[in-house]
Amino acid sequence: MHQSEQSDREQAYARIKRLIAAGAILPDEAISERSLAVQLGLGRTPVREALKAFARDGLLEVVPMRGTFLRSPSIDDVREIYEVRLAVEGMAAYLVAQRGVTPELSAFRKRLSSFRGRRNVGSIAAMHRVGWDFHEAIVRATGNRRMLQTYETLRLPIMALRSGRPVGSDQATKSLHEHLAILDAIESGDEALAQTRIMDHLASVLEARTRVPRVPIYVPKAVPPGKNTVLQQPLGRKKEERLK
Repeated sequence: MHQSEQSDREQAYARIKRLIAAGAILPDEAISERSLAVQLGLGRTPVREALKAFARDGLLEVVPMRGTFLRSPSIDDVREIYEVRLAVEGMAAYLVAQRGVTPELSAFRKRLSSFRGRRNVGSIAAMHRVGWDFHEAIVRATGNRRMLQTYETLRLPIMALRSGRPVGSDQATKSLHEHLAILDAIESGDEALAQTRIMDHLASVLEARTRVPRVPIYVPKAVPPGKNTVLQQPLGRKKEERLK
């Protein structure tokens, strides 16, 4: 493959990824290779190769006689993703509190605080996007490239779910306060508290998304026992069940 062809494919992948993250591609709408190529200003070949890559990653599914669709994660998918996020982001918060915050992360105090008291639809959507950026900034602040790559792989399926099931104002406001509390713990250098708060926050979001009650989980000895919780595995759910 020529370098220019690879560059076009990578560019197509990155742009489609942004569309998914922005909720511009919905799970119940067939994805048109031709329309995407026109929209992105790229040839159909790099767009086709990018879509194949997303399918290999499990983010897209091909339905015979219907087309290619954004895959809506099952309840089990969401639970598994959040269990990995608990491990990855819990460690990320711990490391950043230990090593010190970056200017990028510190800047989120002003960005998050600007949403206090705002509950209209536009503000909630913007709050949600800033929340995702905040989580990414925590992982990025570790300076650990492999951890960031793992996080980015986990993030896209949940963003796809968001397109079909937006977060309500109460949950968004709760998350805002939790984000600020996480930032407080990180900036104060309290590694254990930062880890506990982000794990509690993720477990709370998972509960809101799946409506499955939380149960206490084991907290590693490296971290003082706190209020960390995670959701139990859903019972009586079939693997192919999808969240609507």
